[in-house]
Amino acid sequence: MPIDATEFDEYLQFANELADAAAGAILPHFRAGSGAENKSAHGFDPVTAADRGAERVMRALIRARYPHHGILGEEEGAQAGDGLTWVLDPIDGTKAFLLGLPLWGTLIALNDGTRPVLGLMNQPFTRERFVGTAHCAWNGGHVLHTRPCAQLANAHVMCTSPDIFDPAQRIAFDAVASRARLLRYGGDCYAYCMLASGLVDAVIEAGLQPWDVQALVPIIEGAGGVITAWDGGDVQHGGTVLACGDRRLHAQLVSELADASAWARGAHPVKAKLKCPLSAK
Repeated sequence: MPIDATEFDEYLQFANELADAAAGAILPHFRAGSGAENKSAHGFDPVTAADRGAERVMRALIRARYPHHGILGEEEGAQAGDGLTWVLDPIDGTKAFLLGLPLWGTLIALNDGTRPVLGLMNQPFTRERFVGTAHCAWNGGHVLHTRPCAQLANAHVMCTSPDIFDPAQRIAFDAVASRARLLRYGGDCYAYCMLASGLVDAVIEAGLQPWDVQALVPIIEGAGGVITAWDGGDVQHGGTVLACGDRRLHAQLVSELADASAWARGAHPVKAKLKCPLSAK
């Protein structure tokens, strides 16, 4: 659905209102020793009262202001709309939230029916708000720019956890990430915002959901970066994610992840325990 400039400015202001409301629901719980429920029968996928409260307050505001808009949220699912959809992750990085680490954020995206056109990541504890459109990204009064980095050997690479990969993806990831100048785990949405800020060169992940990634797409692209699936395809529906600040590095990693993935998935189970030849490049 086309959005004119006046409407876009209105939606941008409203996204900020959503972020403020979510912050009010979340901050009283941060570093307060609040518990969590486990949503997963396999592993630990926590949800807190802060997650649920923040999504509820954002949904209520959207329904009141734009009753015909769709909503897709992590905690309460999908509500169909007229072509515009608000995509919400009240706390991306709930595990960090539980540990008292400020490496989490509220993700808010507006999807026009074809792609996310507005993205916001709010970290109310550190008072940082990263916003992106197709043409620009900023944090407060600071315009964001990714930095040049053409080669993996010079790159700072981040990933939330090596546990997010299936066995073949883990082999491919290790083959690539082991050749980076610096590899750091943790960060969730914060890692992507550091990429947009010119401090990280690549984020490589898998198993993401639409609400995990849609708000980050305009932030990365608005800062001059590129964010796709590992094969270079559309990332808005989740799955594998490759974000880079430099298109030359992105092209290199798309090629090398494809080669390493093909090797890993074609490997005999015994062979799969061996080191991928690409990691020796």
